[in-house]
Amino acid sequence: MAGLRYHILFAPEAEEDILALRAHDRANVLEAIEAHLRYQPKRTSKSRIKRLEKMEWPHYRLRVGGLRVFYDVSDAQEGGAVEILLVREKNEAMQWLAEHGRRQQDEASGP
Repeated sequence: MAGLRYHILFAPEAEEDILALRAHDRANVLEAIEAHLRYQPKRTSKSRIKRLEKMEWPHYRLRVGGLRVFYDVSDAQEGGAVEILLVREKNEAMQWLAEHGRRQQDEASGP
């Protein structure tokens, strides 16, 4: 597969989340991260990768069955990085995003 190869980094909270998963779910999540985020982490799709609209943080969500993986991408000339921020069940993920995600400021609501 050609193109930029991204480094995969795990935030401490994401490491804890992954270790807390059942072995089968953990294997599926790690396999999906490698398959979908190693080379094209910004390539959105209708069912798998979603760019989170109007979000300052996090920027992306990867769906792995009933689990959601939130991540950010940074690009550099030497190589980019994907930081895995959180892994949660779908219902917990939406609550976490509402409580901890940072929305972009509405540019139209200025003076």
